[in-house]
Amino acid sequence: MFQVAADAYGRFMGRYSEPLAEQFVDWVGVRPGERALDVGSGPGALAARLVDRLGLTAVSAIDPSLPFVSALRARLPGLDVQSAGAERLPFPDDFFDHALAQLVVHFMQDPATGIAEMARVTRPGGSVSSCVWDFAGGRAPLSTFWQAVTDLDPGARTEEDLPGARAGDLEGLLEAAGLTEIRSGELVVVVAQRSFEEWWEPYTFGVGPAGEHVASLTDNARDALRDHCRELLPEAPFDVEATAWAASGTV
Repeated sequence: MFQVAADAYGRFMGRYSEPLAEQFVDWVGVRPGERALDVGSGPGALAARLVDRLGLTAVSAIDPSLPFVSALRARLPGLDVQSAGAERLPFPDDFFDHALAQLVVHFMQDPATGIAEMARVTRPGGSVSSCVWDFAGGRAPLSTFWQAVTDLDPGARTEEDLPGARAGDLEGLLEAAGLTEIRSGELVVVVAQRSFEEWWEPYTFGVGPAGEHVASLTDNARDALRDHCRELLPEAPFDVEATAWAASGTV
């Protein structure tokens, strides 16, 4: 789902993940002088904010997508970026002050193991934090798209049942990993869309479950979905407001 060009991902999700990253770093409480890990970095929305806050040598990033790893290395030359999954982090125990996963837990092959690994590489007293869009509550940036999908095909599989996509999911994963002092919150971003086509076109790039769904449709079914999305959205220009669940715990 994510072996795609970084530009495609950026136009699809980067428009939301970039402003989300600014809020997430502040919410976690990352401070100069600390060391942080970005788990599932993608093309670097969160990593770039961490570097702004901590400096290049204090940040590491991992992602299993080789196109994303290459894009992040080009975006932040000299950054420690490695190709790896969350379930087996290539770092020693107690290495970071913070381990963060933005819009990643719901795509981990094994979220419980991924969170446990993040805790392993974080020092005692450090934090493990994650955020995921509120798919179950209909407040994700993709919620209108998925509403249109299920209106046309009630049996279609959406993202609302993925781990972390509903209230309490992230806190439960952190607690199961042995983290303490768990806190949670909501992060809200608002993104302006100048036209319907600006909103719709990135769904045709094959990124994530939404892109896979569009790619699986016949031409007629794709046109019907596009037209129904247009019916559900306000007249352009319009804003997309999106809310992510956030949770953090202490090692």
